Amino acid sequence: MTRIKSLLSIAAALLSGWIAPAAAAWQPTRTVEFIVPAGTGGGADQMARVIQGIVTKHALMPTAMVVINKSGGAGGEGFLDIKTSRGNPHKLVITLSNLFTTPLATGIPVSWKDMTPVAMMALDEFVLWVNAESPYKTTADYIAAVKAAPAGQMKMGGTGSKQEDQIITVAIEKIVGKKMTYVPFRGGGEVAVQLVGNHVDSTVNNPIEAVAQWRAGKLRPLCVFDRVALPVTDKIAGDQGWSDIPTCKSQGLDMEYLMLRGVFMPAGATKDQVQYYVDLLQKVRETPEWRQLMRDGAFNQTFMTGAEYAAWVETEEKRHRQLMQEAGFMAAN
Repeated sequence: MTRIKSLLSIAAALLSGWIAPAAAAWQPTRTVEFIVPAGTGGGADQMARVIQGIVTKHALMPTAMVVINKSGGAGGEGFLDIKTSRGNPHKLVITLSNLFTTPLATGIPVSWKDMTPVAMMALDEFVLWVNAESPYKTTADYIAAVKAAPAGQMKMGGTGSKQEDQIITVAIEKIVGKKMTYVPFRGGGEVAVQLVGNHVDSTVNNPIEAVAQWRAGKLRPLCVFDRVALPVTDKIAGDQGWSDIPTCKSQGLDMEYLMLRGVFMPAGATKDQVQYYVDLLQKVRETPEWRQLMRDGAFNQTFMTGAEYAAWVETEEKRHRQLMQEAGFMAAN
């Protein structure tokens, strides 16, 4: 009898509106802008567009997603957009190391702490590339040429100024003991094209930014700036694949550098909003298109969210501050 009374009470409460039904989980209600704080054709741009394509193809969101490039001020334009969009859950930004280097080099008042970490999608590698027609068959050949050339004669192409490509260039100069001329371009795609055209002597592009030119026989990879060789065994150019590229450390360039490919949203995001995008990006990672991108670009597929991701970003910010200070790239006070 008591059980029947309880059930009748609950039913009456529901009918009278005393007990509200559980609220639906948050989801976007309008187009989501995916900001790329870099130029078109680079690694961040390519990854953002692959994610957007996957979301659209597999109908993973109830609304559209559009990719918007905002590369002004070394990416500061894109980061400031996110900073000033506090509480807007319909904006995302894909980050690279300019998340750290741009504020330090330019003084633009923006920090990762002005944003909400969502997920680390991968870590991107850097490869030392030369034109396939150049005489440099090995890293040793390249180092010998840099040492033998007059200071500033050898040209290194890279994305932007006082960012990751130039940080690596300065590190190479210190190891080799000879200055090069660093030539900045708007994005990794343009950097690869300039090397194909022999307008620069070398680049340190990410794998995904130069894989098409390597596959076409236009560029040659000399070494990868990681502590271990890349695990991807797929053949790219003839009988060569990513795993066949030696580490730079084993070839006389004792240094390592990997770059963040992560997603943030504006500050003020709720737990449900962050979780929606975490779940969305996990679904993206399960698709064949994402797995193909990871193979083509030889990415380190580390995935992080939550407190672990935030702690990693905080540590990287400190490391980049040291790297920027050593390179003399810090903005004047």
